[in-house]
Amino acid sequence: MKKRLLAIFVAGTMAVSLFGCGSNTSAGNGDGSNSHRISVILKTTAAEYWRYVIAGAKAYEKEHDNLQVDVKGATSETAYDEQLNMIETDLANERYDAFVIAPLQADMIANLIRGQTKPVLAVDTNIDAPEILSFIGTGNEDAAALGGKAAVEAARAAGWQDIKCIEIAGVQGDLTNTARMKGYMRGVEEAGGDFLEKNVQYANAVADQAVTCMEAIMQTHPEGIAIICANNDDMAMAAARAAKNNSAYANTVFMGFNGDRSACVSILEGELTLSVAQNAYEMGYLAVEAAVKAIEGETLEKFIDSGAEIINSDNAQTRLDMLDRYLS
Repeated sequence: MKKRLLAIFVAGTMAVSLFGCGSNTSAGNGDGSNSHRISVILKTTAAEYWRYVIAGAKAYEKEHDNLQVDVKGATSETAYDEQLNMIETDLANERYDAFVIAPLQADMIANLIRGQTKPVLAVDTNIDAPEILSFIGTGNEDAAALGGKAAVEAARAAGWQDIKCIEIAGVQGDLTNTARMKGYMRGVEEAGGDFLEKNVQYANAVADQAVTCMEAIMQTHPEGIAIICANNDDMAMAAARAAKNNSAYANTVFMGFNGDRSACVSILEGELTLSVAQNAYEMGYLAVEAAVKAIEGETLEKFIDSGAEIINSDNAQTRLDMLDRYLS
């Protein structure tokens, strides 16, 4: 862990230059016979969350002179064909020794990697395929369940008696989205709340569609809803802003997922209530570390958990300071 923290500052500088260069990045560290080259293909490089994943991956690269990590990502989380083309191109590139993939369409990618003999790992979202040696990421269902329970507690503290929850979800059919939905439902109901599954709104993981979803929720439920949970922080913050002037939603608990910098600021400003924080930096670091181990013949755990925690007004500043260090 000390090595990772020491690498943050250098990795952050690399990451800052990376973000201004579009969706395709690479940096080499030698070409000796013992060097490794790893392709990392993410859902997108256009969102804050993925910048922390990139920073972690590049931090591991910086610690190892014999390693080159090439990072790519689609322009958005609905640019399916774009990501598939990236993966297909890199799989055919003989210079790569291993592949780390955060899939937009896990079933399609499972077909692409069929028969692949080089190490393939999934990050953030798992891929159901025998070729996947390990999944590195958050236990999304358990993490969301933790958030659901925390949201019910926060709703009770805010004075709600009838604790109902509506989710503004991401992309329908996405495995991560489905896991988080199951977790939210489990956590809310185990804590004594009511998750309104039939009222779930899909916003394709983007803020502007979340505003439209929130407007529809307010029309359908003019009495107010105790909890609005979302598949990511951007959607949760957009929903909170959309409901800002509606008195029936003044005490609503708005909960996101990721624990991004913007979410911490929003919590400190009293807009967002909670966020289920992933350790995205650690996820990127561990994914590249695992890929190197696989290249070198080590057996990997099938699931490498990067951890999760609940961010609220008590610990948002501490989290914010840590994230700033990652990208400083």
